[in-house]
Amino acid sequence: MTKRRPLLESEDWMALWLGLLIFALSMGQLIGLDLLGWSMKTNVWMSLGKAVQPVSAGFAGLGGGWSLVLTFLFLLGLMTLAAKGLGAKPMRFAGGFAAVFSISVACWIAGHYAYVAATRDKLAQFGIGWSLNLTGEAGLIFALLAGLLVGNFAPRMAASLKEATRPELFIKTAIVIMGAGLGVKAIEALGLASAILFRGLCAIVEAYLVYWAVVYFVARRYFGFSREWAAPLASGISICGVSAAIATGGAIRARPIVPIMVSSLVVVFAVIELVVLPFCAQIFLWQEPMVAGAWMGLAVKTDGAAVASGAITDSLIRAKALAEIGVNYKEGWILMATTTVKVFIDIFIGVWAFILAILWCTVIERKPGEKVRVAEIWDRFPKFVLGYVGTFALTLVVCGLLPATVAAAKAAAGEATGFRSLFFAMTFFAIGVVSNFRKLWEEGIGRLAAVYVVCLFGFIVWVGLLISWIFFHGVKPPVIGV
Repeated sequence: MTKRRPLLESEDWMALWLGLLIFALSMGQLIGLDLLGWSMKTNVWMSLGKAVQPVSAGFAGLGGGWSLVLTFLFLLGLMTLAAKGLGAKPMRFAGGFAAVFSISVACWIAGHYAYVAATRDKLAQFGIGWSLNLTGEAGLIFALLAGLLVGNFAPRMAASLKEATRPELFIKTAIVIMGAGLGVKAIEALGLASAILFRGLCAIVEAYLVYWAVVYFVARRYFGFSREWAAPLASGISICGVSAAIATGGAIRARPIVPIMVSSLVVVFAVIELVVLPFCAQIFLWQEPMVAGAWMGLAVKTDGAAVASGAITDSLIRAKALAEIGVNYKEGWILMATTTVKVFIDIFIGVWAFILAILWCTVIERKPGEKVRVAEIWDRFPKFVLGYVGTFALTLVVCGLLPATVAAAKAAAGEATGFRSLFFAMTFFAIGVVSNFRKLWEEGIGRLAAVYVVCLFGFIVWVGLLISWIFFHGVKPPVIGV
């Protein structure tokens, strides 16, 4: 029997190692080694030849084409090795990943077309009179739409991509990488960063003690679900989507079909939320940017959809504020509110699973002799969060103790951000591919969906907005030039 290697065969652990590797390579800048300068950077463009270039000026001679090729080969090799560690068939994964990468990057580049992405202050620079004003994050929407087309209208293609369609792995890796960029931003406004961290921590009480209890009650009382169904459903709707539903299912020893069905629902509704809510935030909350960011973290389920929604909201609101009142907020702070709220919620998934395991063992099921292991907390803990916190804290500490390294750290974060953007784009495409609405309906998901609709849109979205307003009202991101 082959000995199990939990540090390699878990998706959470693998995302941690992938993110830390890219972070470590980018931080070569701190000692004068530009190890990722050849990677691709996407620009807003009118001429397609100017859409991509190397992220570092030192590699400008490569040109955009070779930069794109090298980025693809690097990620292909890295992700194929990771997939092998997770038990996938390397050759099948490599073929699927090539398609996922190609379509995602094409969508990402298309989203940077000037008529789509250029903000109003940049129209003259590109010689155009109008733009959709969406910024380059529109590429994420294009990737999502492309994935939905594949997942719902090209089943054979979706099946061929199945091995490489891993939205949770992509987004968890991106979140680990993102910690470095946020660490650099935080050192520039440490007081605001501390406030966001504290407010994000407060959001946990709302998510766990209020959301969960109400959803569980509604599922049991008004829809007649058993405890086996109601608990994972409450966790999936109210806390952290797929991860919470799976952790809860394991904690209460639910049949495998239960968290799988709930997870399918989570993905479907996450798609709807991440398309609709950022634009609602742009229209109604653009003068309260941090409220909007926190709202995405509290209302949108799954790490991928929540953080991606925060990224879109960040871009849309910054563009709106610049166009309407001439205020140019620094990029990433609205997203930081989303991610911080979501990460604090993620951190407590393990604790919540442990509490439920104790409750089910000692009260609900009362099986004689069954013991709850303390290690259950660690088993359910989302390991990729360690990477996010670690890269954030390390960058913050290094820049704080050694101010002379801030410029190099910014350059390093810029290189890492390029990879983070690609993982975001692949996440959006993958979410679309796995969202096969017809198949889910055939599996009898309609009744579960009714609970989801009632609780999510009747309660969670609005209470999440209220809590976000209470904790983040009046807090503004730093402004460029101030």
